[in-house]
Amino acid sequence: MKETLTASAEVEVHFYDIDAVRIMWHGNYVKYLENGREAFGKKFGLEYMDIYRNGYIVPVADLHVRYLKPAALGDRLTVETRYVPCNSAKLMFDYTIYQQNDRSVVAEASTIQLFMTEDGIFEVSVPGFYRQWKKKWNIMENET
Repeated sequence: MKETLTASAEVEVHFYDIDAVRIMWHGNYVKYLENGREAFGKKFGLEYMDIYRNGYIVPVADLHVRYLKPAALGDRLTVETRYVPCNSAKLMFDYTIYQQNDRSVVAEASTIQLFMTEDGIFEVSVPGFYRQWKKKWNIMENET
């Protein structure tokens, strides 16, 4: 089995991220997932502007977050982002957010993003540039 494409981003919980009970508000985990996707794009040459220059945007169509342990002000976290190969015209990622000091898992998540043209039409076939990207990273078309 070949290696999974994985990138990491380090983040810190700031005052504006916490709620009235002094833990990170649940909705702010989503922006940390975005940090993870941006780190992945930089590492593997699939940044949002690369996608845009090829005529597409990739809105999030599905999001799941499992909260396991609260994060608090000042916590330093790592967002690990793993690419999930598939045959369809979509990007799929799994995430683990964990504490840097003891690697305890704070949250696990997954997202699915669909390719959409600038005109707002969803792409049903794999865009050519994305097919080339997959070829570069030895991601086989017959994977699930």
